[in-house]
Amino acid sequence: MKTQTVCVGTCFSASVDVVWEKLQRIDTLQYIAAPYATFKPVGNTTLVWGEGNILKFHLKLFGFISFGIHTICVKQFDKTALVIFTNESNKFVPIWNHRIVLQKTNNDGMINYSDEVEIYAGWKTPIVVLWCKLFYKHRQKKWLKLLP
Repeated sequence: MKTQTVCVGTCFSASVDVVWEKLQRIDTLQYIAAPYATFKPVGNTTLVWGEGNILKFHLKLFGFISFGIHTICVKQFDKTALVIFTNESNKFVPIWNHRIVLQKTNNDGMINYSDEVEIYAGWKTPIVVLWCKLFYKHRQKKWLKLLP
């Protein structure tokens, strides 16, 4: 089984605290992912980002192509290290390991933000990798609109 990794990064003009607070909100995920992907929580449970938590969503690409249930297992959610790491999967993409890293810069009020995703989807892996590159570039542009 051969995985592929996608890395996308950008610089935000925002404090770590502001970005970290937004990373904890499900509505942030929903905003930055749309319209490439929509995430609707399964059931009526309150979803909380936190180490050890498992979150389940109905995932649709472009709002209408169902990818079934997408499961996110939060392995690391560490504000001190400024790292979030999740093991994610759905029936089409069994491995989607996502790491978000924030790094303070020497320039006050600026942080480096990166998404690193390890992917395995069998013969579909190259297609998923291409979509993933576009998706994370889109997400980071949406972040720039979201931040003050």
